[in-house]
Amino acid sequence: GVRVTLIANTLRTPYSGMLPGLVAGHYTWDETHVDLQPLCKFGNHRVIHDECVGIDYENKRILLKSGRPSVKFDVASVDVGITPSAGEVDGADAHTVPVKPIGGFNARWEALMTRVIEHGVECQVCVVGGGAGGAELALSMRCRMRRELAKANLDENLVKFTLITRGEIMPTHAKSVRKTFLGVFAEHGVDVVENDGVMRAENGKLILQSGRAIESNETIWCTQAGAAKWLRDNTPLVLDDKGFIAVNPTLESTSHKNIFAAGDVANVLKHPRPKAGVFAVRQGPPLEKNLRRALLGEALVDFTPQSVFLGLITTGDKSAVLSYGKMSFGGLGPVGEKLWRWKDKIDRKWMKMYADLPDMMGGKKEDEASKIALAAGPETMAALRAVPMRCGGCGAKVGATVLSRVMKRLEPIPTNPNVEIGIDQPDDAAVVSTPPGMVSIQTVDYFRSFVDDPYIFGQVAAVHALGDCWAMGADPHAALAIASVPYGLEAQVEETLYQMMAGACSVLREAGCALAGGHSCEGAEL
Repeated sequence: GVRVTLIANTLRTPYSGMLPGLVAGHYTWDETHVDLQPLCKFGNHRVIHDECVGIDYENKRILLKSGRPSVKFDVASVDVGITPSAGEVDGADAHTVPVKPIGGFNARWEALMTRVIEHGVECQVCVVGGGAGGAELALSMRCRMRRELAKANLDENLVKFTLITRGEIMPTHAKSVRKTFLGVFAEHGVDVVENDGVMRAENGKLILQSGRAIESNETIWCTQAGAAKWLRDNTPLVLDDKGFIAVNPTLESTSHKNIFAAGDVANVLKHPRPKAGVFAVRQGPPLEKNLRRALLGEALVDFTPQSVFLGLITTGDKSAVLSYGKMSFGGLGPVGEKLWRWKDKIDRKWMKMYADLPDMMGGKKEDEASKIALAAGPETMAALRAVPMRCGGCGAKVGATVLSRVMKRLEPIPTNPNVEIGIDQPDDAAVVSTPPGMVSIQTVDYFRSFVDDPYIFGQVAAVHALGDCWAMGADPHAALAIASVPYGLEAQVEETLYQMMAGACSVLREAGCALAGGHSCEGAEL
């Protein structure tokens, strides 16, 4: 079969379509975020809470930010979105707040509201970016702030909002959408500065390209973001001129086989489209099918995205504007309110799909041998057929060759001067000396994995075992590891054992405790 691993820098991922509603106070945090852990458990997928910072294509490894061991892959799909590009403007990194990641922005926004309401201080907020995201954000902040100030019996205009853009607002939508939103901004008292981008950000003000200075106590950066820097610095992939991954209509990299990309991080060269969630969503089904085809060794199939898309753009309060090609309607009033209720229903139904998870198996029996295993060749099938006949002798040890490779990859292995004979001098047993005037305390722990990440499980197991020593007031000197890994192909057994022991060694190393030896075996589970 196939082991699917999701590497995510956050375990609660936001649904962008509902974020303006979160800022406006129409939704809670939980209502706008998908919990990835139960979703992955439902699909029997492994989830690693970390961030990708590179791809070693030659060795088929995903490099991780935390410094933990890289992750092996046969087929990889990249969908890391976009990152704020405030660094292109002098002073922006120091004096502006990027909208993404949403957690950081939302905390800053909540703190701003608290500060204004508790102290009653005037404040000027500038939102930089004239796309739909910037417009929705500015209006959502304005409506929420006005509502909170009214509840506190303060002047509703204590905080002033300005939207700044180097072009016109809503550049990817019909002209009628721009006209509607200019009216909405005027109605809500939000100033709009068009065709005059930010040249420099300073403490308390923004300097525009025209030379005009605008006071800004809080600047929110919501311009078109760029690609992650690591794509250029730490992958061999061919990128477009803006640093996004160049892909074919199959969503496979134009330069490297079995590397796929989707969403904002990808540029389908034959079908260029704006960076919008509606296109990313449509790429999901064809991406899934082509990932399966790649694993089966089958020909990939092209995907052609829609050229026109429907947009429901909110106006801060519970109203919206519909944009479709050259047509638009809605805004403030009954039609806009009805559109908002429609969008709210769509969004809640979308989020419900990720919360109410059906039975994955659906009553179907699994094939005795998956198509993917068959496609992997006779060597794989022979290894799978041998699983029921695995020898249980010698504790069903992991093969010596595999174990040797794992120990080599773990170097430097944690040591302690009290270990006289350990892994560096392999023997039938470890020899540990006890300093004069002291006694030896021994303990053992062994339990099945309750997390699907072997590295994290290795860390947890080591901390759990060391905790018994610390509870006795003892300093840990040496540990023996009993490691059981699931049956599998030799490469998979090696990788799982390595990840688990690397996690354990990271804890032992920090505690000054040596890994003196142990026993490894294959079993039904980790």
